Amino acid sequence: MHIVVNEDLKAYIDPLTADEHDALQRSLLTEGCRDALVLWGDVLVDGHNRYGICQKHGIPFQTLQSTQFHSLEDVHLWMIDQHLGRRSVSDFQRGVLALRKRAILSGRKQLPQAVADAAPLHALPSGDAAAVVAAADPIQSREGIARAARLSSSQVVMIEKIQKQAAPEVVAAVKSGAISINAAAAVATLPEQEQVAAALGGRDELRQAAKRVRETRKRVKPDAPAAGTQDSVEALQSRIAALEAENADLRQQLARLGA
Repeated sequence: MHIVVNEDLKAYIDPLTADEHDALQRSLLTEGCRDALVLWGDVLVDGHNRYGICQKHGIPFQTLQSTQFHSLEDVHLWMIDQHLGRRSVSDFQRGVLALRKRAILSGRKQLPQAVADAAPLHALPSGDAAAVVAAADPIQSREGIARAARLSSSQVVMIEKIQKQAAPEVVAAVKSGAISINAAAAVATLPEQEQVAAALGGRDELRQAAKRVRETRKRVKPDAPAAGTQDSVEALQSRIAALEAENADLRQQLARLGA
């Protein structure tokens, strides 16, 4: 059977760490490849790591042909949903995946309600059916993203900030678990050169940089805007999000200490 490995699809989801890859390889060598690889035509959609290991060691595997995909976006959405349901995916990765899903769904044209009501989903052309699915998906709001990723709204806010403002070195640090989402969001507010310098200094330097940012925020008390203005509302929302994030981070640390 001819299987095509699309490098863009392979790179769409964060790769396994070296330890995770080694663990998967040991499992395949011991137990064989029990789960079928998912194909879209001859393109490999799910099971890139298993496929590579099976090819390397001559391990037999089964394939499953999916008929639910009509476009590359459908494949991306399916891959995202598969990974959002896996326990091994970190909070940061789940947030990034949920934000990617929102971006895909937001980019799709919505069907007029009359058209959607007039025909059953399976009777619509594939592109129109996809639009109906997108319209029905609740992930458009920040709260919807949080529910999909099993995060708090404040964590989603910080992940968005990290994506927009953090230097690649800081992103790599939060992906690896060297620092928390909360700390990475704080460091992301620094100039890029300072972010890079902190990341090069390692875990302790990143944590110290985050601590300095938080302490600076506490010391600086700008003049309060007039009551009822948009600025005052946004400032309050930002402060609430930061406090919720700090609480979530503390709970995670306590959970790790009690494990």
